[in-house]
Amino acid sequence: MEKGKESNEKWVHDSSVDYKGRVPLRASTGVWKASLFVLAIEFSERLSYFGIANNLISYLTKVMHEDLKTAAKNVNYWSGTTTLMPLIGGFIADAYTGRFYMVLFSAFVYLMGLSLLTMSQFIPSIKACNTSICQQPRKVHEVIFFLSLYCISLGTGGYKPCLESFGADQFDDDHLEERKQKMSFFNWWFFALCFALLLSATVIVYVQDFVSWGVACLAIAIIMVITIIAFCVGKSFYRYRRPEGNPLTPILQVLIAAVRKRNLTFPSNPALLYEVPESERSQGRLLKHTSRLRFLDKAAIIEEKNGERKESPWRLVTVTRVEETKLVLNLVPIWLTSLTVGVCVAQGTTLFVKQAAVTNLRISKNFKIPAASMASVSAVGTIIAVPIYDRIMVPILRKMTGNERGISILKRIGIGMTSSVMLMIVAALVEAKRLRMSANHHTMSVFWLIPQYLILGIGDSFSLVGLQEYFYEEVPESMRSLGMALYLSVLGVGFFLSSFLIIMVDHLTGKSGKSWIGKDINSSRLDRFYWMLAVINALVLCLFILVTKRYTYKAVQRRGMDTDCHKIDEVEMVS
Repeated sequence: MEKGKESNEKWVHDSSVDYKGRVPLRASTGVWKASLFVLAIEFSERLSYFGIANNLISYLTKVMHEDLKTAAKNVNYWSGTTTLMPLIGGFIADAYTGRFYMVLFSAFVYLMGLSLLTMSQFIPSIKACNTSICQQPRKVHEVIFFLSLYCISLGTGGYKPCLESFGADQFDDDHLEERKQKMSFFNWWFFALCFALLLSATVIVYVQDFVSWGVACLAIAIIMVITIIAFCVGKSFYRYRRPEGNPLTPILQVLIAAVRKRNLTFPSNPALLYEVPESERSQGRLLKHTSRLRFLDKAAIIEEKNGERKESPWRLVTVTRVEETKLVLNLVPIWLTSLTVGVCVAQGTTLFVKQAAVTNLRISKNFKIPAASMASVSAVGTIIAVPIYDRIMVPILRKMTGNERGISILKRIGIGMTSSVMLMIVAALVEAKRLRMSANHHTMSVFWLIPQYLILGIGDSFSLVGLQEYFYEEVPESMRSLGMALYLSVLGVGFFLSSFLIIMVDHLTGKSGKSWIGKDINSSRLDRFYWMLAVINALVLCLFILVTKRYTYKAVQRRGMDTDCHKIDEVEMVS
């Protein structure tokens, strides 16, 4: 027993390997010394993305001369595509390439997009125009500009699902200290992301508005090259997970096996269902049987004919495979009820920016901030909230609840969704006041927008961090890149839903004579649009609470290394 414990302390037995394909040595691989390299490349990628996304609507309206509706739709389409592409990248990484090599491939594609974007600002023949004020941009510039944007989307498709899951893979779930560190990893991951947002919304946006877009694009491309080199330097410190083939095949096998054996009766004891001993399992951990979706349990009923066991994977699957299928099906209602989070996030890079653009942006007589820089307030809210939550609230809540996370993942998401309702109410009240001031020929100070941006940032530290952790922890271990892609798809579909709502609201309210979404913000009624979003968010929050009341968390059979009695949500510790 002592020998086994010493072996577990020295080596990492969680199915990962080192860069030479051997069992990783715990002291020299993984944890923070490895994940810091991953955090660095994530920082540069988010700096690039936010540097473009935060000010894109201003570029489309000022340089491309698109009206508010068209520009908002184009931003939402690009943002939506960027956050849906990871579904493809995550699937390929989990099934075939592994996360490390998918990140390297995505780095090349991403840099190609940044290079095209930079060239479109410097090369005279493909610039928007050769005059300081652009009346009509060249068609070739529009083509190159949007091609570069969607090239960045393609690169993000591999980056986003793999980087975060690769970083979390550096922590062993069966080691108490490393497991606690991994819970902090998701908080500090989002902290790094928001620090990138802060810099992009201040420094990068300022350079775009008062120097040039070309200089800003060149700067973020250079930073990305440096962090990609650093990521490659850290190769020997990483723990790697081997791809396990198409992650959808086992789910299909469970469904087909359950249908084939639909007429069989359940055994009196779940222990009689088929399972492979942990010593014979090549990758991943065993899952405990749960009573939810019992029909699927029939896939693990052992059949014997003429004294021989039928062991076709399309006829007999393990309890762990059945439970993994249940996990995937349980994701669906959580995913659906989380989409309104993405809709609210979409407002921060579209309509909130246009709100800021018509306020008084002067801090002093000689200094005027760019409208897109207001996103930095949101970043500050998150940067303040994350350390307070991780270092102060979590230790207190651990003692109160006995839960290693302080509160369960879904409760954390629910708090974030509640803040989304507050966000849209505050945004509606502020916009109504701005419209009254505009009608009286007064200009509102940009400082009035600080509350809604702060609520957005603080709310994201609960909803988005919670969703990241949920879609990493509650998916099968062979689908963790795809799990992070599902988290991003919440944002992606949210952007598309935001565009859909804008189109529908414009169409329906336009029939009465004055659309809520006009050609410019002063002829619009965004306050009413925000009230509508507040009501939608409140209704979906109630539905989310109903769904979570019946939710059962993943139950893992852990190896007996822990001496801590704390729970991890509703997962029991077994030895």
